[in-house]
Amino acid sequence: MNSHRPFVIETVEGMTPLVSHVFKMMEYARTTTLDTVRHLSIEQLDHIHDEKSNSIGMLLAHMASVEVWYQAFTFEDRDWFHDEAEAAEWGDALQLNENAKKLAQGKTLEFYIENLSSIRQKTLEEFKKRDDTWLMEEKSFWKDEPANHYFMWFHVAEDEINHRGQIRWLRKRLPKIV
Repeated sequence: MNSHRPFVIETVEGMTPLVSHVFKMMEYARTTTLDTVRHLSIEQLDHIHDEKSNSIGMLLAHMASVEVWYQAFTFEDRDWFHDEAEAAEWGDALQLNENAKKLAQGKTLEFYIENLSSIRQKTLEEFKKRDDTWLMEEKSFWKDEPANHYFMWFHVAEDEINHRGQIRWLRKRLPKIV
């Protein structure tokens, strides 16, 4: 991939044009997310601003779980997690519920980066198996409305961008560590 050209939406080797474009946009979103969390400590990742806030770590775990869910839904045609273990691993972070606060505690930035990276690697491999026709395929989605794979993967990027905004807001409000 032409990672040295982050501001150019172009075809990725081994991918069809539209699939490439979606992937390049997702990669740009990821690059800016990683820039936003660079050098954060465990304490900063775990910090909860107030009772209604998520921690930065929770938001990173959520980004990972969203991508895992869309992998299952679009690549494997599964509507939820495959089994109880998979649901236990990803479900709380997907829903950003109270249990996610506990599960996201004490993890390093490297943990989150490795997790996001391995999940993205699977997306890359799966995108290379698909084409622009697949991207345009529709299926029943939220509230039984039709959506195509293109929209679904746009949503993965859009969700990350949304939560990156929250991370930036939270980062500006982190307590000073002495």
